[in-house]
Amino acid sequence: MNIDAWVWWLIGAVGLGIPLVLTALPEFGMFAVGAVAAAVTAALGGGVVAQVLVFVIVSVALIAVVRPIANRHRDQRPQHRSGIEALKGRSAVVLERVDGSGGRIKLAGEVWSARALDADSSFEPGQSVDVVEIDGATAVVM
Repeated sequence: MNIDAWVWWLIGAVGLGIPLVLTALPEFGMFAVGAVAAAVTAALGGGVVAQVLVFVIVSVALIAVVRPIANRHRDQRPQHRSGIEALKGRSAVVLERVDGSGGRIKLAGEVWSARALDADSSFEPGQSVDVVEIDGATAVVM
């Protein structure tokens, strides 16, 4: 059974695609693209040396170009805060007088117990305050 070289390269590309799917490592995909380029070279009549060179050049070029771009994009992704972290820095409206010992605010549509960051400060109903941190079920405001 005599199988053409380009078929072997395509089999290699599929073989490299399997770990790409299983491990989510993009480098396997870049090697798979290199194998497809080598298959095209083989189909066009290139020799074994040309096929291997095309595989190596395309694979290394993709890793050298695509990987730094992907790393830059990964580092620039906005961080999404959730839970208590998402409440820090938000504004709230005072419902009941808030001072160092306690009070009530409306934060993100919910009523929260609150206390002033500075024990000597106090905030009257209707005032806008900023949430500095969440301490248990109490918002610390200023």
